[in-house]
Amino acid sequence: MKKSYVYFVLPILLLVVFFFGFYWNAHKEFEQREVDKVNAVKAERDKKLMKEAQDREVAVKAAVEMQDKRKKEKIERDAKDAREKEEREKSRQAREKAARDADKAAATVTRLKKEITVEENEIKTVQAEKKRVIEEQSFLKEYVKKAEANTRSLQGVLERIEAADKAAEAAARAAAEAAKAAATKK
Repeated sequence: MKKSYVYFVLPILLLVVFFFGFYWNAHKEFEQREVDKVNAVKAERDKKLMKEAQDREVAVKAAVEMQDKRKKEKIERDAKDAREKEEREKSRQAREKAARDADKAAATVTRLKKEITVEENEIKTVQAEKKRVIEEQSFLKEYVKKAEANTRSLQGVLERIEAADKAAEAAARAAAEAAKAAATKK
């Protein structure tokens, strides 16, 4: 029996050693370990939630900063667009004014060319008239010279006629006196 006793006592002894040596210690600490695990999970979850909250706060701050930055950029972009639009409008107006001025200048050039043509025609007419007047003047000068020469020759003729008339008169007087003297002598 002794051998059968060993088969029975040894497992019981091992069971008692296992129970008090391992299971009891493990069982006592099991609840604590479970509580520790739950606390660790809670702490981990709380830490995770805190980190997420901090991350959200950082993300919100970053989003607010980005929103402010976008607002500033939009304001700057709108101001730049307004300036560019104003500059384009000024450029368009300047281009239109330049086009109007060019059209006006072209019209003035056309008008002046017509006036130049008219004036050139008038100048040609005046030059032709001047040439005609000069020719007429030279003709008149020549005519006046001829008329003066004619007048002088006529005056010479008149003077000779007068002298001849005086001589004829004197001869007639002398003849009348001679006839009178001859009649008185007779």
